Amino acid sequence: MNHDAGALSSALAAAVGDDAALKAELRVAFIESGERLADMLARSRCDANWHGAALRLKGLAASFGAVGLMQAADDAAAAAPGDPVALRQVKVALAAIQLGD
Repeated sequence: MNHDAGALSSALAAAVGDDAALKAELRVAFIESGERLADMLARSRCDANWHGAALRLKGLAASFGAVGLMQAADDAAAAAPGDPVALRQVKVALAAIQLGD
């Protein structure tokens, strides 16, 4: 999962160059978006809401090269709504990104 943190840092550097303040702001925005989508996933009770939240999370992760989070979201999309294993995988992947830098 450390690869995810590096990928996020690389994606942010490619987007904003050497602007450390902007990189930090975008990193916080990415993490907050991921947490909101993970919460949406956790609150989903029907297949459509669960699947939609998982795919949104996967798209967010893919846009920044966060491979572990992308895989966890993909696994969640294939799981049943409320699947505790899928939710735990998403939380672990998000935590790995938060701790990465």
